[in-house]
Amino acid sequence: MSPSEARRINIEAWQTGGMFQAAYYQEHGLNTKTFGNWVRKYPAGQVVRSSALVPVTITIKRMSMPVNTWRLRTRDDHVLELPSTVSLYWLRELLRCL
Repeated sequence: MSPSEARRINIEAWQTGGMFQAAYYQEHGLNTKTFGNWVRKYPAGQVVRSSALVPVTITIKRMSMPVNTWRLRTRDDHVLELPSTVSLYWLRELLRCL
């Protein structure tokens, strides 16, 4: 396998695998700077991008007590529970990263 083929395979595997860059290069024994350079230099037209959106339904239920937590639930019943004091800006950035 040529070096350029190895770069392409690693970049596409990282992009489609849903891992953070640091987790990917550590798991595969790649050098931090080398992998970052590969990603930066990889031709933009060849980059694999996942455009999948995660549907989120927001349901507001009336409660007699104040809400202390936010619960975000996916269709397959994964739940993310956060304190209601969390910044909405932070929550927006978290959802953007997911």
